[in-house]
Amino acid sequence: MQIKVVRKEYTPKSTIGELSINDRFECFTLEDRIRAVKVRETTAIPPGNYEVVVTWSNRFKRPLPLLMNVPNFEGVRIHTGNTDENTEGCLLVGKTKRPDFVGDSRVAFEALFPKIQEAVQREKVFLEILQENAPPELVSRAKPPMARARRATTPRAKKPAAGKPSVKRAVAKGSAKRVTAPKKARARSK
Repeated sequence: MQIKVVRKEYTPKSTIGELSINDRFECFTLEDRIRAVKVRETTAIPPGNYEVVVTWSNRFKRPLPLLMNVPNFEGVRIHTGNTDENTEGCLLVGKTKRPDFVGDSRVAFEALFPKIQEAVQREKVFLEILQENAPPELVSRAKPPMARARRATTPRAKKPAAGKPSVKRAVAKGSAKRVTAPKKARARSK
């Protein structure tokens, strides 16, 4: 089963899209707004393709669809709700829509959920999120520059504590050696 969400409407509060199953319209969706930097519980899911599984939700006290491996997100589910206040980073479904709102959410979810639940028992289910006619400033801000992402994960070298000898690691012929500053240099630094 392939579920597709095509985002179509963007406001400062929310993102509204259309959800289809195997290219057949099923319902509308509402997510938080797109942001340049993820803000916990108030940012739309990054565009991409995600596996969907059904697991128990402690919050909702029932089984719900869960999107797997969403970058910088945990616990992204498909569930009922009407506005951005109800999403906390999840995908809400509804049969009707208006700006910043989806309606008949329970009706939409009760029609969608059995289809997903049945499909996950016989095959892998994926949900693809696409953006249509997104304002360019949102699309470019939603993708962090690679240099910034790399810089954040590169460990920084620690400076030696004051009054302690400088210790470096050197690799010679495939083996690591411990190299310390000469005794004279250590004496001067005290």
